[in-house]
Amino acid sequence: MLKDAEIAISMDGRGRWMDNVFIERLWRSLKYECVYLHAFETGSERRAGLTRWIGCCNGDRPHSGIAGQTPNEAYGVNEHRPVEGPTPTSETLQLAA
Repeated sequence: MLKDAEIAISMDGRGRWMDNVFIERLWRSLKYECVYLHAFETGSERRAGLTRWIGCCNGDRPHSGIAGQTPNEAYGVNEHRPVEGPTPTSETLQLAA
């Protein structure tokens, strides 16, 4: 039916399931290292917390898949602007590792 309507199936290629593994790992880490550890009471608190976590993950945390560099270093982003508030601790960052 989909082929008759010329609709492309997103997971139809060989090895395509692998594409989803990386984003699932990101969401798992974000939930265990940020969301589940903090009782965000407002949307703006949640946004600030997630922004801090992503900033820390991209600017401060080395990744083994890119030779121990941070994503900002590996992809040429020189700017890391921290958001006010508590930053993730090294203990927090090790939870999902």
